[in-house]
Amino acid sequence: MVHPTAPPEAATLDAVFAALSDSTRRTVLESLGERSLSVTELAEPHGMSLTGFMKHLRVLENAGLISRTKEGRIVRCELSPRPMQEAAVWLSRYEKFWTGRLDALARFLYHQEETEWQNLPTETPKNKSAPRSSSAGTTASRPKKSGAPGPTRKR
Repeated sequence: MVHPTAPPEAATLDAVFAALSDSTRRTVLESLGERSLSVTELAEPHGMSLTGFMKHLRVLENAGLISRTKEGRIVRCELSPRPMQEAAVWLSRYEKFWTGRLDALARFLYHQEETEWQNLPTETPKNKSAPRSSSAGTTASRPKKSGAPGPTRKR
């Protein structure tokens, strides 16, 4: 929901992101990225009623992502990329933020790796056998064989 004092661009962004949240609508936009298509051509691969598909087109049209034109009895749809460009600009601000954060993390990890590398022991131990535990307790060894055979099924 848009806050009453929010700028009109916020309502546009909300409508664009709501429209893009559905895979059917994203597929329609991908199809229209290649060329304009009729409603029938767009609806065909989705296997839903034309009435149900028209609801998807209405959401896309209300978000400004498509425009519809009527040529005789055929309704054609065309991609309107402007709202997606505005959404991309909005997202790019956050991309810069996260890129800066990820770069800082990479520098930190690189510094940690360099520090650990310098702190590795330079001598190897003279006794090459496996290190022994400092605990005084012992662990019982596993039994060598399984128990007695169980009952067999009669046929």
